[in-house]
Amino acid sequence: MTTVPKFVIGNWKMQARHEYGLELAEGVAQGLKKTPPPSHLHTILCPPFTQLSGVHDVLSKVALPDDQLALGAQDCYPASSGPFTGDISPQMIKALGANYVILGHSERRQNHGETDAVIRQKVKAATAAGLTPIVCIGEHLAERNEGRAASVLASQIEGSLTRGFRGIVAYEPVWAIGSGITPSHEELQRKLTLIRALLPMRLMTDDIRVPVLYGGSVTSVQAPSIMSIEALDGVLVGSASLEAQSFLDIITAAAEATTPQLTS
Repeated sequence: MTTVPKFVIGNWKMQARHEYGLELAEGVAQGLKKTPPPSHLHTILCPPFTQLSGVHDVLSKVALPDDQLALGAQDCYPASSGPFTGDISPQMIKALGANYVILGHSERRQNHGETDAVIRQKVKAATAAGLTPIVCIGEHLAERNEGRAASVLASQIEGSLTRGFRGIVAYEPVWAIGSGITPSHEELQRKLTLIRALLPMRLMTDDIRVPVLYGGSVTSVQAPSIMSIEALDGVLVGSASLEAQSFLDIITAAAEATTPQLTS
């Protein structure tokens, strides 16, 4: 029997310039050192590419275990090297001390035209480089209102994940990101239950338990209610991760709302 891990992930997006990013990482790390979360709760910081090395140095100096506070990136290119101007390979990310990478965020899908097939290639490349992929899925408001959310999520899971996928899935309804609106407790429970049912069909096995997170306007006020949902394994936090105390409050709420679960 093993304990099911829980996650609180901070996605800084294209924000927090260098000096502030270092201060932010220091604040989070020192807060966790002062009040360590339970061992089953893992915190991950995902700064912009330009911040990875500096944030890694900060985390190394505070010397928390990687399973307590780890580093992640926000994207990668699906090749180890080559003539790809402006892109970053998963091997480069790994060499800077990161262990995770966010892939398929709706802002990448919308603003960069990333398809499920492209995301799946990135998942393969990231996994091969030793990174744990955090794959984002979620429906648009029109798809939700038209009753197509289930088919959209099924298509994204089928297209974006590899067989035997060993990573994290983050459900982020596009209409909730940055809007201050979150799904009702009941709607979120339904969506998470659906995702849990879809994953084994894509993975072709029942033996892999993929952590499923929620993202979309997560705050410290909402975190206890969100984390109380049994099918949920954590949260992917955007703007609320850009202030150390706000992010620490979410970690505290997650710690208080969760108890270790065992899986065989």
